Amino acid sequence: MNCSIRKALPKDVQAACSVLRRSISECCIEDHHNDPEILSAWLRNKTPENLTSWFSSPANFPVVATSGKDVVGVGLLSTKGEVLLCYVLPEVRFAGVGKVLLGALESHAREIGLPAIRLSSTTTAKAFYLRNGFTPCGPPEVAFGVPAFPMIKQLGVTQPG
Repeated sequence: MNCSIRKALPKDVQAACSVLRRSISECCIEDHHNDPEILSAWLRNKTPENLTSWFSSPANFPVVATSGKDVVGVGLLSTKGEVLLCYVLPEVRFAGVGKVLLGALESHAREIGLPAIRLSSTTTAKAFYLRNGFTPCGPPEVAFGVPAFPMIKQLGVTQPG
């Protein structure tokens, strides 16, 4: 799929929130098993108000993937190197959008001199992250009632000494 990546803007919040909520609800069934309690807990903080806060925080680097005028993916990297969001619309899953989003986050991490990036993967996304150079870095945890797998990717950046 042909998509563009750019820094997220305040005008993107509603569409990005929709991407996030749909991706979790429709793509992560292997994680939440359509359990209303788990899904509700997972989606609780995925609101336009929270996305506005996350996007505007100087501690975060937010990006969106667009196809034409439509937002089809959303990514968020903290300045500490944690991938906080990497989600795509269900209809563009397996079309390369996630890989491009992740690449933009990695590129930014390199630009700011981070030696590695980390994340907590869902069961659904675990194979995706493994294919993209991440390795497990700890035992599974539980987040929102679902297993979360800590992973890391070394970026080959040496920090100034």
